[in-house]
Amino acid sequence: MVMLQEMSIAQAHDGFRRGNLTAEDLTTAFLRRIEAFDKVGPRINAMMALFTTAIEEAASLDRYFKETGKFKGKLHGIPIVVKDQADTKGIVTTHGSAVGLNNVADKNAFAIKKLKDAGGIILGKTTTSEWACCWFSASGATGYEFTKNPYNLGHDVGASSSGSAAALAANFAILAVGEDTGGSIRVPSSFCNLVGIRPTPGLISRTGFCPLIKVQDSPGPMARNVRDCALMLDCMVGFDPEDEFTGVAATAVAMEVPRGASYAAFLEDGPEKIRKAKIGVMRQMFGSNDDPKCQAVNKVISDAMEKLQGVGTTFVDVNIDNLKHYMTYSQTYLIRSRADINSFLATKPHLPSDIADIVPKTPAHPYLDLLSAMAHGPAEPTLEPTYASRLLLRDELKRATSCLIASLGLDALVFPDVQIPAPRFEDATNGSIETLKFPTNTFLSSQTCMPAISVPAGFTKNGLPVGLELLALEYQEQHILELARGIEVTLEARRAPDEDSWAV
Repeated sequence: MVMLQEMSIAQAHDGFRRGNLTAEDLTTAFLRRIEAFDKVGPRINAMMALFTTAIEEAASLDRYFKETGKFKGKLHGIPIVVKDQADTKGIVTTHGSAVGLNNVADKNAFAIKKLKDAGGIILGKTTTSEWACCWFSASGATGYEFTKNPYNLGHDVGASSSGSAAALAANFAILAVGEDTGGSIRVPSSFCNLVGIRPTPGLISRTGFCPLIKVQDSPGPMARNVRDCALMLDCMVGFDPEDEFTGVAATAVAMEVPRGASYAAFLEDGPEKIRKAKIGVMRQMFGSNDDPKCQAVNKVISDAMEKLQGVGTTFVDVNIDNLKHYMTYSQTYLIRSRADINSFLATKPHLPSDIADIVPKTPAHPYLDLLSAMAHGPAEPTLEPTYASRLLLRDELKRATSCLIASLGLDALVFPDVQIPAPRFEDATNGSIETLKFPTNTFLSSQTCMPAISVPAGFTKNGLPVGLELLALEYQEQHILELARGIEVTLEARRAPDEDSWAV
């Protein structure tokens, strides 16, 4: 029997080399686990569709290894699940919408092709919020059924990479593809005790991904540990002539980024690096201690920082004046998302050409208010009177953030990904959490286009995970991965969910 709990890339590859595990064994075991827990039993509801060819592909990789004695690539035989926002050849991609239930792409998104070229095995697609535009997991594609948090089945997993996070936390795969426009990798990573990185936009191609805000969108890796996250990032980055934003990836190569030709090359320097690090604490991004939910998160983050301080990390309180105004006014979801999504729909003639014809103006559910407002925004963003001033303020925020880090000689900024733990499902409908005011801090990275990573910080008293976010200057993915590795080693905050609690 294959033991899947918390299996890493290194453990799987060691098993392949020793001959006591095959890619086919591993793939079969994960598919059986999905069958046992996703739509029956606890009904995690993380998966949208599964590839019928996954076992066959695994067997082919086993033959390749047997014949050559080599792995096809860094992800040889590693099972991966993919957010249902990315085109995958031969299997449905819904974008979280009922109109996409019969949408099957004829080729893979560029990043998915790169993962397969590295030997990854795509098991299937994971649930996502509708058009990747909601903080809760339920969508029209699932009949508005929520995806359950493996750490507490009565709580949500966050969105929009909801199924990817739940699948990893529930040990349905070793790696997952997420996508992050405003926090959609980092929020569910925080809620599910995972490592998730949002890289500098353009390092990873968005070709084949439905956009939300093209200048902010970035696919990225999600994993249960920092090393796996770094290795997956290695296999996703790269120039794509069909995505002009990936000039960023070409620039990184010219700068010889990453050092050592891999984002994982110097991870084991992480513990020493975190001991010497000087990190700016954004206290203005912590929730009020008068709110019990915020207080629970603040305690976890404070305890984590105290432990890091104990090994030598220097923390300095920092501040950005008028931050709340910067982060709210510089958002452009309601101005340009309709046009960006419509540009993608134009490549899908079998789907409606305007998101406004798909999403009702009056939200079908309270937590879809942002989606409805976005879908019925202006068809041409440049005609919106405030558009230019919002972009100018966004650029000003980026300069202010970069100068803060540089002027104080900081390695990174730190704050909780989200000011509250994973919410209950009823919080989506009872008005206790307003979707348009969801208390996330992830917009700072998204709107400045600076890289950020979520790393497990610990658990609240009632067992809900809390993520700590590190934000750094552009192209410093390797730097924050190394810091995250130091945090991972120091805090040892990652643990698997208690499956006994899944009993029904």
